[in-house]
Amino acid sequence: MPRLQRALALTDQGYRGLKRAIAACTLTNLALMVPFAITVMAFGVVLMRLTGEEVDWRALWGLFAAGVAGLAVVFLCARNDYRRTYVTAYRETEATRMGLAEHLRRLPMSFFNQRDLSELTENLMGDVSSRESLMSSTIPQLVASCVSTAVVCVMLAFFEWRLALCVFSTLPAALLIVLAARGHERRLFERQTGARLEASARLMDYVGGIRDIRACRQVGAQSAPMRAALQTLRDIAMRVELSVDVCVSAATTVLQAGVGLTVFVGTALLAAGEVDFLTLLMFLLIASRVYGPITSILSQLPNLLQLSGRTARLRALADEPVAAGSGDAAGLGERGVELADVRFSYAAAGDEVLRGVSLRMEPGTVTALVGPSGSGKSTVAKLVARFFSPASGSVSAGGVDLATLDEESWLGNVSVVFQDVTLFDDTVMENIRMGRAGATDEEVRAAARAAHCEEFVGRLPEGWGTRLGENGARLSGGERQRLSIARALLKDAPIVLLDEATSSLDPENETLVQDAVSRLCAGKTVLVIAHRLRTVAGADQIVVLDGGRVAERGTHAELMAAGGLYARLVRIQAESLGWSVGGRGGR
Repeated sequence: MPRLQRALALTDQGYRGLKRAIAACTLTNLALMVPFAITVMAFGVVLMRLTGEEVDWRALWGLFAAGVAGLAVVFLCARNDYRRTYVTAYRETEATRMGLAEHLRRLPMSFFNQRDLSELTENLMGDVSSRESLMSSTIPQLVASCVSTAVVCVMLAFFEWRLALCVFSTLPAALLIVLAARGHERRLFERQTGARLEASARLMDYVGGIRDIRACRQVGAQSAPMRAALQTLRDIAMRVELSVDVCVSAATTVLQAGVGLTVFVGTALLAAGEVDFLTLLMFLLIASRVYGPITSILSQLPNLLQLSGRTARLRALADEPVAAGSGDAAGLGERGVELADVRFSYAAAGDEVLRGVSLRMEPGTVTALVGPSGSGKSTVAKLVARFFSPASGSVSAGGVDLATLDEESWLGNVSVVFQDVTLFDDTVMENIRMGRAGATDEEVRAAARAAHCEEFVGRLPEGWGTRLGENGARLSGGERQRLSIARALLKDAPIVLLDEATSSLDPENETLVQDAVSRLCAGKTVLVIAHRLRTVAGADQIVVLDGGRVAERGTHAELMAAGGLYARLVRIQAESLGWSVGGRGGR
């Protein structure tokens, strides 16, 4: 991969487009020299009177015609310039975001434990947008300015090398000022990025929790961290702008000192008779024009330095290794699942959540996981879904380790129904159709009927075409659960992972959801995380977890007879059923 393409984190098509954009901008800059050159030539013709010669009006009219033609050429070049730069940048931005989104989809879930949502959002939106801006209005113009300036420098050197040397003698000093400030500015840009991510995270926390903040009357207190983060961002942004402005202003001042040097040396040469007045005048005109692109180059160098940090983050994200495994999991879901001496922790140096868990889910049976909060029940379900891979031990299906399988291929065997339902700001129909892409509308409706969704869908303003809002904000908890079950019914996978979904529902919704769950689990291999133990009394096996280990296993009757942890949990829940909100003496 070419170094520039790697540095800017471009796709192959984007890199080709950038090269075409640079060529188009260079052509535009060279075309812009034509009207200027014609203007200088016209000055030369008009100033012929100073030497006692007659003005050649025919030559002037010819130059005027050439100037009109030159403006037409500039217009055509500028039009092509826009198409090659802005359109290319916008297309590359779309391709980059879609490519990164697809890459994120294939990353292991452990990656998302280490990254904050605000950081990933900044990668996909802020970093890519900054690169888009520089691709469209900075990098092609910068390279084109370098090329056109080099051309002018060579032309001036052939014309009068001493004055050309005066014009460009201050350029190395100006560049040295910009480069000397590079280390300091890079550190400031890194601090600014960190402050922006922190401010974004604080804003998301504040807005996401505004209901609880207002309910607890903590608006002022909870806004203090957000205010502090925003003030820090403001302060570092002001320091960045001050540093960049001082650096660029100093470099520009030193650069334009070349005009004074050119006047001084040119006057001396004129007095010595080594150059004529017309030559000196044209040199001064050209010097005033050539400093524009160089000043633009100097002012954009800090932006390129900031872009290097942003593209480094894009490259780091694109280089994250995708989930391992490439085997085909077709048919394996019908052969049961087994965990063998599984150990797992969410952080590399963190405490183990599972400590040598072993269990087998026979095909077509129901396995219930019970235990105190934090005992590892949800973690087992996530390992079976292959959202994570164990640190040691294995999770296998039909004797095949899930770590060797393609993650998406295995997930084709698994339906997941958890309490934390994720719905999208799309129509009811499309939210259910996520269970099986390509399902017909009638198949979607059939799954919805089986999950008792038709009743509330009929009340929505546009029925099946109603958009549900962010994460299904228009629906109640029970309605969201039924949509999630409809999605799983449509998928019709042989393994069902079920986080008991009725513990927080009202009696009416609970009955409907329980009926939908019964239809979903019929004939499937089911792993259910039980919160209310009476609901899993009929499970084929109950596995009791405690502290990340299997404490007991057996049927309900066997575990009650054993009088261990399971029996104690059942008694505690039975006692809690008698609790009610009372008055002064209520229990």
